[in-house]
Amino acid sequence: MKSNVGGLDKVLRIVLGVALIALAFFGVVGVWGYVGIIILATGIFNFCGLYTLLGINTCKLK
Repeated sequence: MKSNVGGLDKVLRIVLGVALIALAFFGVVGVWGYVGIIILATGIFNFCGLYTLLGINTCKLK
């Protein structure tokens, strides 16, 4: 896997993912917690499959 998520994009994904998981844990948002897991994983692993399909790369490392 080649990294295609970086910088501010990575930070926002991690923060949003943790927030959605926490809200789901407390019963506020329901199934959005599962989406939070995916968003968090893309931030941690620096890879987004959708970005690959669309040809987007926010990671400055080549």
